[in-house]
Amino acid sequence: MDKTITFSIREEERDRERKMLLRAVYDALSEKGYNPIDQLVGYILTEEPAYITNYKNARGMIRRIDRDDLMAAMLKEYLGL
Repeated sequence: MDKTITFSIREEERDRERKMLLRAVYDALSEKGYNPIDQLVGYILTEEPAYITNYKNARGMIRRIDRDDLMAAMLKEYLGL
């Protein structure tokens, strides 16, 4: 029996929203003079919101991104999957 593979627009929409939010957080951290990569890594590893500035609601935006989904997406991108 052949299985049918389904395509989900919702996943693409989530990816697009996640990228938009992550970019906005990155930009806010940069504008405040932080190293955005270091701050984001600290947040991803610990889920401690204090790593993210409140400037431009960056802390609120980062909380809208599921950390596990973000890590899975980064691994897929890094591995070229």
